[in-house]
Amino acid sequence: MSGIAALTLFHVIISLIAIVAGVVLARGFIGGQRNDRWTSIFMLTTAVTVLTGFVFPYHGFTPGIGVGIVCVLVFIPTYLARYRFQMAGIWRPVFIVGALALFYFNCLVFVVQSFQKIPPLNALAPTGAEPVVGIVQAIVFVAFLIVGFFSVRRFRPMVAGF
Repeated sequence: MSGIAALTLFHVIISLIAIVAGVVLARGFIGGQRNDRWTSIFMLTTAVTVLTGFVFPYHGFTPGIGVGIVCVLVFIPTYLARYRFQMAGIWRPVFIVGALALFYFNCLVFVVQSFQKIPPLNALAPTGAEPVVGIVQAIVFVAFLIVGFFSVRRFRPMVAGF
């Protein structure tokens, strides 16, 4: 296996773990439950996903690089909100919104890559610019808005007492 193929496989596996951890994290937000272990898994795998995304060879600025830069900018306050400020006060919604934004970007990339790499989906949208891709992206976006709304309203972790 070539170096790029190995990196791609590692990147995909880590991304999928981040997505699974994001599902558990979002479910906990909606249910008002802390999932510290899953939060750690989510934050670690998300960071590795973002960082490995910058290692791939590229020529010029790409949408993936743009998403990666945005994710770094979102990750920093999200990490601080959770681990430095323990989600106290204003840092609770900063953490919730940041974590869900990072999860959303992981899912957005998953949707785009699925249409590019999975043959039945690629047959529906060979260029990636077909309406079905936009419709799926819109559905994912609306789902995240709904999850975000309920998460901010319901997730009230205890600041002390990990």
